Amino acid sequence: MTTITFVRGDITQQSVDAVVNAANSSLLGGGGVDGAIHRRGGPAVLEDCRKLRASQYGKGLPTGRAVATTAGALDARWVIHTVGPVYSPTEDRSALLASCYRESLRVADELGARTVAFPAVSAGIYGWPMDDAARIAVETVRATQTSVEEARFVLFDDRAYTAFAAFSAQGD
Repeated sequence: MTTITFVRGDITQQSVDAVVNAANSSLLGGGGVDGAIHRRGGPAVLEDCRKLRASQYGKGLPTGRAVATTAGALDARWVIHTVGPVYSPTEDRSALLASCYRESLRVADELGARTVAFPAVSAGIYGWPMDDAARIAVETVRATQTSVEEARFVLFDDRAYTAFAAFSAQGD
């Protein structure tokens, strides 16, 4: 069974097998978590992303999917890039958000990763309400069959940490 933990902090400073990147579909870096991972990981991460774009992801990584690259200078072996959906108040995209977590765990299993650090996918610039993002993330990781031993949610601020911790307490 996967142990789920919560940490308030910087995902780029986690010592884990794999760090999950809340990427944009271009895979070429961006703002928020994506930009931080690319900056801290260094040019090796971007180089691997460019290779992916030049091969099977010429049009970008589809929403809800995940793919791995090297972690470069991060204290991890891999970065698992996943593209979360932009929140819509008129269209239920929660299945796509859940898919980000399931697909990231699937890739982690393929890699043999035992510890994985997750951000709050789609809860930043993509506008997903934090409480709902926490519910979907934790429920999906709990329900997914995986060999990952620890799924660590790394939350950047108190608001995110409080939302995830509160949902976790309700789910126990």
